Amino acid sequence: MSLPSSSHNKIANRLAAIRSELANANLDAFIIPRADEYLGEYVPEHNERLYWATDFTGSAGMAIVLKDKAAIFTDGRYTVQVRLQVDANLFSYESLTDTPQVEWLCDTLPAGARVGFDARLHTLAWFENAKATLAKAQIELVAVEQNPIDKHWQNRPAPSSAAITLFSNDSAGKTSLQKRTEIGALVKKAGADVALIAALDSFCWLLNIRGNDVPRLPVVLGCALLHANGDMQLFTDLSKLPEGIEEHVGAGVSFNSEAALADTLASLQGVKLLADPNSANAWAQNLARDAGAKLIAGIDPVSLPKAQKNAAELAGMRASHIRDGVAVSRFLAWLDAEVAANRLHDEATLADKLESFRLEDPKYREPSFDTISAAGANAAMCHYNHNNGTPALMTMNSIYLVDSGAQYIDGTTDVTRTIAIGEVSDEQKKMVTLVLKGHIALDQARYPKGTTGQQLDAFARQYLWQHGFDYDHGTGHGVGHFLSVHEGPQRIGKNLNAIALIPGMVLSNEPGYYRADSFGIRLENLVVVQHCEALKGAEREMYEFDALTLIPMDARLIDKSLLTQGEIDWFNTYHQKVFNTLSPLMSGSELEWLTQATKAI
Repeated sequence: MSLPSSSHNKIANRLAAIRSELANANLDAFIIPRADEYLGEYVPEHNERLYWATDFTGSAGMAIVLKDKAAIFTDGRYTVQVRLQVDANLFSYESLTDTPQVEWLCDTLPAGARVGFDARLHTLAWFENAKATLAKAQIELVAVEQNPIDKHWQNRPAPSSAAITLFSNDSAGKTSLQKRTEIGALVKKAGADVALIAALDSFCWLLNIRGNDVPRLPVVLGCALLHANGDMQLFTDLSKLPEGIEEHVGAGVSFNSEAALADTLASLQGVKLLADPNSANAWAQNLARDAGAKLIAGIDPVSLPKAQKNAAELAGMRASHIRDGVAVSRFLAWLDAEVAANRLHDEATLADKLESFRLEDPKYREPSFDTISAAGANAAMCHYNHNNGTPALMTMNSIYLVDSGAQYIDGTTDVTRTIAIGEVSDEQKKMVTLVLKGHIALDQARYPKGTTGQQLDAFARQYLWQHGFDYDHGTGHGVGHFLSVHEGPQRIGKNLNAIALIPGMVLSNEPGYYRADSFGIRLENLVVVQHCEALKGAEREMYEFDALTLIPMDARLIDKSLLTQGEIDWFNTYHQKVFNTLSPLMSGSELEWLTQATKAI
């Protein structure tokens, strides 16, 4: 579609600036991913290079600028949005999943062409695959010294100047020195001298610090090197260091400017450097390798210990989930009262109202992701964001889906509830009940030590499958402790994941169902992996889940005839636990609502 001429001219001028840099460097194309040098899920405003070049605000995508044309690649979530935001006269629309970008370059460019890229914005694994694929077509992949966007970005937003905050050692359950010594031993075990700790949440967890540099994620921008003896070099904005940080992190930590990282990596001749080729950027690893370091490929050594919450971290998670349960339940009570009074609000108003209840908690900091507040057919888009268009109004006799989460200083939450707005159809009840049956099956699963999330995924899908239905997202992701709401390395999904579930890991349990242009359903609780003590005489070490989320599920959407007695018992037991936990913290009409919402079916 054609966009306003002012928008067209702005982006056309920016593409012209990129093309002038291509000409100067003798390049035929330049790749712009939706990523920054930290390669995390969220990108701070000053690093939104894809947005600068295209006006696209989605969370996944890539643009490729050639001498005479450009293309933008997005996935199925953004089919509509990309056409509303990105000028069709300047870009062709391509599929991120169906049209591999590197192969598109091979098909589009002649032999002898040179493709520019910023090595800070891609993983080493991507770089090596792309280089090999392009080489077969006799196309060269060329790392640029300076990103052409950075050269021409006028009035670029300033990075956050918020100070680092010291995260209490009591809340963390261990001091930084204890953590660094333990992880250092893992670095040595991997045959390395030093590990590149590139993930922002990894070095923040290691140092017991938090920050305010990235939306939705309480981390500091930077990078770190951890030595096998537990010593650590942090590279970050030194103006953000708070008073007392040296004492807080303990012996063996040096603080350096981010600009000093290049020289440090270039001095690693003969050093065995452990780095994750799938998550750390190609620039850092290539720089070290070119300087004579030996790269040892392995997963981030912090990721697994960080995922396995200790007793103090779990206590914080449980406490934050109880308070979050009260906040979300108060919102649901308010919502039912509004619908009963025939006051139907739009999706943005609902999201803001939900946050207003969380804001009353002094330990609340911000949402853990952008709230998915989806009325009617919008809920059929499983990563819908009402901010990307005009928020829709709820309609009577429909389903409303709200997926939201919070960052509290003692824990991170993530919950989805599907709500009846007026009367719903028997077909909708059937589909919600099939999703619920899968949720219960996963919640009740018992499994031996060594089981992966991939092996458990079918527990949640089986009832949908038996009726010919499925859903296109994973069933569960890891969750951090006042850190990332999407934490690895564990997950529950169809795709290959070799990480065994271990006690202390927190994951989501979120099967769903989506009928295009009609409705969407998801039921999500966070659960923690724990030892299964109830099985007497078990021959193996057995694990099970315990639900952290304590918020009513809407019984008005359930077809009880499709549930077994065991499933009915689960539903009633869960709601009794919700009532027992939350009722002392609620009063008046909100307590009356909770009493009604948790009644046995």
